[in-house]
Amino acid sequence: MTEQQGRLTAYWERQLDKMDARELRHAKRLPGWRTRRHRRALAAILALADLGLAAGASVFGTGDDRLFGALWVGSTLVGGVAFVLLRILTGRMSGGFSRLLDEREREWRHRVTYVAFQILSYLMIVAMIYGVVVAHTEDGGFRGAVMLSALLVTGTTIPSIILGWSLPDDDPEDFEEGMGND
Repeated sequence: MTEQQGRLTAYWERQLDKMDARELRHAKRLPGWRTRRHRRALAAILALADLGLAAGASVFGTGDDRLFGALWVGSTLVGGVAFVLLRILTGRMSGGFSRLLDEREREWRHRVTYVAFQILSYLMIVAMIYGVVVAHTEDGGFRGAVMLSALLVTGTTIPSIILGWSLPDDDPEDFEEGMGND
């Protein structure tokens, strides 16, 4: 049993080291964008893309397939790009394990995670109510599932939106120290 635990521990440590190395590579990307102004713009774009997904879900099955397609695909593409950029700019706080975070980053992440969980819970209640309202319409089950997926995607982007909006500007000296001289 001890040998198996040792293997699992070693595997877990290697995975954490890989994640840490990936984060260090991401930390060197987009140095000119690491300002509150850029993060807030991306957070606003991502929030609008989330609203576009919900709007697309609300017109799904009503006969206007082009509007649904435009809203859904456009919001997915724009939101996806904004989400990836925000994940790079917010760093480990939006996706790293606690071992990889310092005290400040851990505190930010815990606050954001709690708020995001609460918002996701409310969004799931909205999806449930929407599903009940459209249940007796044509394709009501599909319409409810599309709204559920739109609100679930929205809920999963909330931590990045909150971090992107509320994080202060990075200290340029700290950023230069973390860059290393590769």
